[in-house]
Amino acid sequence: MKQQVMMAPGEIIFREVPIPKVKENQVKIKMMSIGICGSDIHVYHGKHPFTSYPVTQGHEVSGEIVEAGAAVKQFQIGDKVTVEPQIVCGKCYPCRHGKYNLCEALKVMGFQDTGMASEYFVVDEAKVTLLPQEMTYEQGAMIEPLAVAVHAVKQMGDVTGMSVVVLGAGPIGNLVAQTAKGMGAAKVMITDVSDYRLQIAKNCGVDFCINTKETDLLDAMLEAFGPDKADVIYDCAGNNITMGQAIKYARKGSVIVLVAVFAGMATVDLAVANDHELDIKSTMMYRHEDYVDAIQLVNEKKVVLEPLISKVFPFEQYSEAYKFIDENREQAMKIIVNVQE
Repeated sequence: MKQQVMMAPGEIIFREVPIPKVKENQVKIKMMSIGICGSDIHVYHGKHPFTSYPVTQGHEVSGEIVEAGAAVKQFQIGDKVTVEPQIVCGKCYPCRHGKYNLCEALKVMGFQDTGMASEYFVVDEAKVTLLPQEMTYEQGAMIEPLAVAVHAVKQMGDVTGMSVVVLGAGPIGNLVAQTAKGMGAAKVMITDVSDYRLQIAKNCGVDFCINTKETDLLDAMLEAFGPDKADVIYDCAGNNITMGQAIKYARKGSVIVLVAVFAGMATVDLAVANDHELDIKSTMMYRHEDYVDAIQLVNEKKVVLEPLISKVFPFEQYSEAYKFIDENREQAMKIIVNVQE
């Protein structure tokens, strides 16, 4: 089978490798669609701190089961599926207490272990999640980032009836905003400095889409939510400016959830956070229940994925996909690579 390999930053090749054999508790998946995310782009540019080369990428995926081991009970040939890419030890404290996304020895396919950018992939049944047959493969490849958003929104708990602000209208910010609305938030605001990305958010049904180059965040919050401002602010941009805005303008005693990964050491005003008794939370990936909830949100049409798909490339044009992203950073929301024609 054909397998993608990034030999070094910016250098992608394809090699022919044997199709893996299926063990009794495994399934063989014919890979169909693969999403490229921000972390993949860091790998492409040699800026991911926890990835070495060569590496086969691919962690946002969908495909079809074409073979099942003798002990497999939950799936059958022909099922449309996605894969949870975490590899965990099952023994550490987080794993023993149901928080395996925080495994002390966590590895992620496509970064610290072989990813799924190949024509076929064999994986344990336990890592596979069934997709609805009516869901497209491109949508299926976006369940992973949507699960990130679902897990992030849940860090606040039940958001029913709440006023929510999301800083950053990239793919994850967009999905966090849609998810918060889909999980019952009364009003959702999203901010960015890109009118293009804000227009996509508006097309996805986000209530207030604010360009903070033109409108002060505090003024926008007061106009949208009144003097009580927001119940929770999700930082999906992850820089000193956005986290500084969150701390400065959050209602006293409210919650900030850091969703994005900071590129460097943060410099923020913790004295204000302390004085205002702000609850600053963070979020890390997802667990199986987040995949289930993500699929349900799409099924119930509470989250729409198609407006985020900017362009689709064939498997052989993996390098071209990255070049497109580099040349169209603002317009490149979610790029999909289709493995099969």
